[in-house]
Amino acid sequence: MNQLDFQGRHAIVTGGATGLGFAIAQRLIASGGSVTLWDRDEATAQQAAAQLGAKAGFARVDVADAASVQAAAQRAARIDALVNSAGITGPNVKLWDYPVDAWQQVMEVNLTGLFICCREVVPAMRAANYGRIVNIASVAGKDGNPNASAYSASKAGVIALTKSLGKELADTGIRVNCVTPAAVKTAIFDQMTEAHIQFMLSKIPMGRFGTPDEIAAMVAWLCTEDCSFSTGAVFDLSGGRSTY
Repeated sequence: MNQLDFQGRHAIVTGGATGLGFAIAQRLIASGGSVTLWDRDEATAQQAAAQLGAKAGFARVDVADAASVQAAAQRAARIDALVNSAGITGPNVKLWDYPVDAWQQVMEVNLTGLFICCREVVPAMRAANYGRIVNIASVAGKDGNPNASAYSASKAGVIALTKSLGKELADTGIRVNCVTPAAVKTAIFDQMTEAHIQFMLSKIPMGRFGTPDEIAAMVAWLCTEDCSFSTGAVFDLSGGRSTY
């Protein structure tokens, strides 16, 4: 493992109790920092924080609920980095069969929730004139996966939001970037059909899914001071799938 310098810094990781969020929290702690896991599943978040050790805390936060996020942000003593990892896939069906309520839920969690978290955290970062925001998008937001219109559209929105916010904060000490992984085998696969999983695998030239540790390594670097001249940028982690 390469040594990254997050010494003495503190990060908020949404959706941090499981999957990519948990792996990212592990890597940030290994890099000398501390984390607070924001997750709507309080019991799982508590267990995850205990597993991570003394440098991890947790809070029950529903990212789609503005009041919940606002309260958690106000309780935070320090926020050097925000990693927006909370997300859901939604059903794998054709657009014309897509339930409206399922579409709205995907958008509320994946895009509106991310917007709310940025909105509530940025003022503290501006006051400190320092911060790192890393948004977890997806290669689906570039390519548009069939039978995943809501997920693809929400992640395309994350990419555009990252570019907008990065430009708005470019004259400050805050950097805003996103990563666009291809499929990474985590518990989120439980929300997908086997056919959709195999479709995603078929698109990756390396012939395998990414690992949470591989995503965490890039995200952790984007949270450090070394990431000083990249903002509003999109970093691919796609096993060769994405070529632009």
